[in-house]
Amino acid sequence: MTSSSASWSFLTNHAHVLLCISEDPDVTVRDLALQVGITERAVMRIIGELDEAGAIERTREGRRNHYTVHRELHLRHPVEAHRTVGDLVDMVRQGFANAE
Repeated sequence: MTSSSASWSFLTNHAHVLLCISEDPDVTVRDLALQVGITERAVMRIIGELDEAGAIERTREGRRNHYTVHRELHLRHPVEAHRTVGDLVDMVRQGFANAE
C-alpha cells in the first residue's frame, strides 16, 4: 500500500470497532485500540456511541465487558439505510472467507 492510499479507508473507525466486536464479543478496549489503530479513549467514545445508537449492548461481567451486536439494526446513512448491521458484518466476513 502506498502512503497516499494509507491516509483514508472506505470504512469508518465506528465500522472497524463494530466489526472487531462482532468477531470477539469479549474483546478489550486495549485490543480494539490496537486492532483499529486508534487510542483507547477514541474506542471508548465509539463504543458509547454504538451503544447509544442501539448497534451494540454492553454487559458488565466482572471486570470486563461483553458486547452483543444488534444485527437487525438498520444502518444510519440514507445511502445504506436499506441494509442492517448484520448485512455489513456478513459482507466483511464473506470477504475474509473468500480470501482464505
